[in-house]
Amino acid sequence: MENRKSQIIELTLRNISERGYLSFSYDDLAKELNVTKASIHYHFMKKEDLGLAVCTKIKDGLETTYNSVCQLDVTPEEKLWAFIFRRTEKIGNNEICPLSSLQADYNYIPDSMQEAVHGLSEMEIRYTQNLLEDIYGERKGTAFQDTHAIAALMIASVKGALQYRRVLGSEFLLTVSTQLKKMLDMQR
Repeated sequence: MENRKSQIIELTLRNISERGYLSFSYDDLAKELNVTKASIHYHFMKKEDLGLAVCTKIKDGLETTYNSVCQLDVTPEEKLWAFIFRRTEKIGNNEICPLSSLQADYNYIPDSMQEAVHGLSEMEIRYTQNLLEDIYGERKGTAFQDTHAIAALMIASVKGALQYRRVLGSEFLLTVSTQLKKMLDMQR
């Protein structure tokens, strides 16, 4: 039973990454899983419930990735890039970040999901900011004036590159990442 619930959440994540939250239905999920819509409703009464379960899955993934990266025995810069690339490597070439997709649908999702997406957005920026502050701490104070803004810039750049990658090809993400690395290196 728990396996079916996990399958539904994973399929929903993929649908959100490929098409957006608003662009699929329980009927679509049921057909892809070869089950009845009632089977989907058994686990998630409303699409909002399913959306909240997806937000929880994203939150768990962010926390797990951040905590595992913080435990690595590497430089702070390597931790930052490990965090970014561990999150992006799970996103296929024809997909965008599921959180970005939920952000795009933000004005049309239920209030409870808006609250969850808002929290996830803040969490992602905070984790990136923490990793940046570790870099600047190691550099003994050489820092941007606003690590929060730089974290947001980096996330927006990587997420935008994922969208552009759908159109311009897989090298686009690498190009943007390389430039972000150079930007950080200039702050030495």
